[in-house]
Amino acid sequence: MATYVIVGGVAGGATAAARLRRQDEAAEIVLLERGEYVSFANCGLPYYVGGVIEERDALLVSTPKKLREELDVDVRTRHEVLAIDPVAKAVDVRDLASGDTYRLTYDKLILSPGASPVVPPIPGVNLPGVHTLRTIPDIEAIKRMVDAGRVESAVVVGGGFIGLEMAENLTHRGVRVTVLEMMNQVLAPLDYEMAALVHDHLRDHGVALSLGSALEMIEQAPEGGLLVRTANGRCDRVDMVILAIGVRPENRLAQDAGLALGPRGHIVTDEHLRTSDPDIYAVGDAIQVINPVTQAPCAVPLAGPANRQARIA
Repeated sequence: MATYVIVGGVAGGATAAARLRRQDEAAEIVLLERGEYVSFANCGLPYYVGGVIEERDALLVSTPKKLREELDVDVRTRHEVLAIDPVAKAVDVRDLASGDTYRLTYDKLILSPGASPVVPPIPGVNLPGVHTLRTIPDIEAIKRMVDAGRVESAVVVGGGFIGLEMAENLTHRGVRVTVLEMMNQVLAPLDYEMAALVHDHLRDHGVALSLGSALEMIEQAPEGGLLVRTANGRCDRVDMVILAIGVRPENRLAQDAGLALGPRGHIVTDEHLRTSDPDIYAVGDAIQVINPVTQAPCAVPLAGPANRQARIA
């Protein structure tokens, strides 16, 4: 009987577990997730703040209970993998509830650690009212402030997909929103001419744009709230700051295990999602893949590709 260990239980990890069970009814499948939730809709998090998604449970694609009962997957939430020993084919794990550590051996290992929000090394990023967005607890903290009527104005730092989704949903809730973007346009993958149409659309819906503005610091305002200062001298007093600057791959486990990494720190995989260790696979936001158009290495931190990669792996 083969033992598969999966690190990370959101899009890639949960899909890999489900597919493995359908491929092998007798396998032991252990899914390790350091957070409280598995298989939730990251892309829907901003829409929970906006009320478009009304119930938090609608964000949950699956649950540990459902994976255990329907697919016989050994789901262990609040269990953090501390290290990988490729020679012994084992992972060291800490139970975050009890603090106990243990070793778990595998025949094949699948890494789906995801990516973490980029937090710039500037003063004030740890102040109350400054948020990043990755998990359900993150979005619940933002929603509590908005629901309590404590947010009349907000700055969203970053004009990418998550930043604009947050701007849309905060605006929907009646919050005055300014999008702060270091580039001269939002949505970097678009040509400027296409992004200009998005600029018009945002402004038509009451979103202020501060383009070509780099965040310099965040301060506590004397009268309450936050002061957001930029390198070009702009200063906004707001009630909330959302940092949506981008993500970086969660690669510590892979790096410490000696797996090959790309130039931007992503885990290198082949067309079968194998890493440089033939018994370790990797999927999702943490990996490097080949762009089918340019044939150049790239990263695609989206749930759809993560699910597809999990099925391939």
